[in-house]
Amino acid sequence: MDSTESNLFDDAMSRYKEGAKASELLEDFEQITTAFPNSSSGWTCLAWLQLLSDQNERALKSARIAVKLNGQDPQARINLSIALLETNSKGVREQIEVVQKILLAIPDFEKELKDSVADGLSRKPNWNSLIKIKKWLEL
Repeated sequence: MDSTESNLFDDAMSRYKEGAKASELLEDFEQITTAFPNSSSGWTCLAWLQLLSDQNERALKSARIAVKLNGQDPQARINLSIALLETNSKGVREQIEVVQKILLAIPDFEKELKDSVADGLSRKPNWNSLIKIKKWLEL
């Protein structure tokens, strides 16, 4: 990330962590991914916000880009899994298996993913797709 990208990203993430609604941040992350199309973290966050905003088809596209840019990011794969479930698309099991392998190789990611799942369920309490993934990954 260059400094401009980092500043835009950090500002948007700070607002998210302070409780801003997902819909209020969509435009910011759309601008980040437009200005920095190779930013896997930008695409990962955009997909998450789109999922929280029930923009599932758009989230599926964003999550696929994020995984293509960084296949080792478990959050990107979880987002893709959720988007696949939400759009009744195939390929969820493959994504979950990759996340399980990543967690075996790098157990430090588990806390980050647990925090992400907790955040998602606090913002969208009856998010059935996320609840399924939480159970499958035992987070």
